[in-house]
This record gives sequence, C-alpha cells and structure tokens, in this order.
Amino acid sequence: MNNGEYPLPLSLLEEKIGYTFKNKKLVETALTHSSYANELKARGNTNVECYERLEFLGDSVLSIITSDFLFEEYKILKEGDLTKIRAASVCEPALFEYSKEIGVGAYLLIGHGEEMGGGRDRRSILADVFEAILAAIYIDGGYAAAKKFALPYVSEKVKELTAKGSGDDCKTLLQQFVQQNRGDILEYILVDETGPAHDKSFFFEVRLNNNCIGRGSGSTKREAEQHAAHEALVLFGVIPEEKEKNE
Repeated sequence: MNNGEYPLPLSLLEEKIGYTFKNKKLVETALTHSSYANELKARGNTNVECYERLEFLGDSVLSIITSDFLFEEYKILKEGDLTKIRAASVCEPALFEYSKEIGVGAYLLIGHGEEMGGGRDRRSILADVFEAILAAIYIDGGYAAAKKFALPYVSEKVKELTAKGSGDDCKTLLQQFVQQNRGDILEYILVDETGPAHDKSFFFEVRLNNNCIGRGSGSTKREAEQHAAHEALVLFGVIPEEKEKNE
C-alpha cells in the first residue's frame, strides 16, 4: 500500500490532526475498512489489515483520556454525572462529529461496494475510524500524543453538554459550588431584553452577594441564565475555559 492509493495525501491528514507518524503503517491500517482489506485478500494480498483491532484499543484509550479530564477538571461532579457526561462525549454520534470535523472520510480506503453504498460518510464507520486513529497515535507516540490529539474534541463536547444541561446543568453546578459557603446569596438578574416578541434576546447577570460573577445572553431566559452560570463556573475554575484544537 502506498500514498498513491489514498484519495488525498496522508500528509494532509497528519497536518489536520497535528501529528506526524513515525510508523506510517499504523495510520494506513487505521484508515483501512474491512471491505477494502477483504477485496485485496481475495486477490491474494493477505498482508492488509483493517482498523478493527485499532478501534478496539482506541475505545479504551479514549475512555481513559475522557475520564482523566473529567476527574481533574470537574471536581464538583458526582460519579453518576461524570459517567453520563463521559458516555455522551465518546458515543457514536460524538465520534462521528469529531471525524467529520477532521474530514476523515476523504482519506478512507473502502471496498467498491461500500463506496457505492455511501460508506465514506457512514456514521458508524467514521466513528470507528476516529478511535482507530487515536489508537495508532497512542502506539506510535504514547499517551501524551494521543491525549493531545483527542482532548480538544472531548473538552469541547463536554463544555457543550454542560452548557445544554447534560447531567448537572451549569446553574445546578454553580449552586452546588456556592453552597459550600453557607450564607452566600446567588441570584440571576435580567439586565436587558431586545427584539420583537417572536425573536427576543435576553441578557442576564448572575450575582454572588450582589457582585456580578458572570454574564450571558440567549433566545430564552433559561439559556441566558445557563450561559451566565457557565461564565461564573469558568471564573471560579470549576470547569475549564475552552481551548483551541491542536495548539
């Protein structure tokens, strides 16, 4: 197998994921679907592997990276909530999103029948390939390299989930944090609203003992309050500030 067989040069993929493989065989395997490997084996080439074993390993590596991140950065969350957020961050739809952001489908090696059936864009395939690529990086460069690749996607998804209210929402998390100090008063203040009745925007401040600790806006009061609470949680270091991918 060589780079000429790929729809796009693998160097472009390496640039996108921010990692250059020492052992190119690993990334080649991570991008090889079983349908393609079976076609080659039928023609006598028995040296081609598909990504399924790498996917198996990547699933565990991703779980460790995500668990470590949640444990260290979301210290106020209980075990049940950590489990729910982790599950939502590493499920098939989430992995599909990560792969689509990278553009993994353009680099896949898939069989003719799978290609005709839309396999290059199939959610289950792209989700599996993300885990396979992660495992390939883990084997080639170790845990730190794998974490550097995966964590930006996971952390962004976790932020999205907490803002939307998966597990404990931001208002609940902030309330739990404030309750650690008895006597503190937390309140949400509507400071402005704009737009016509059918398309309003609301602007809230969240105040602790009458001091503003966060601001947020949204198309509903609940959304604006959630955003204000999220800003306060970042301020207090309860949840991490969003970072750019592959810095």
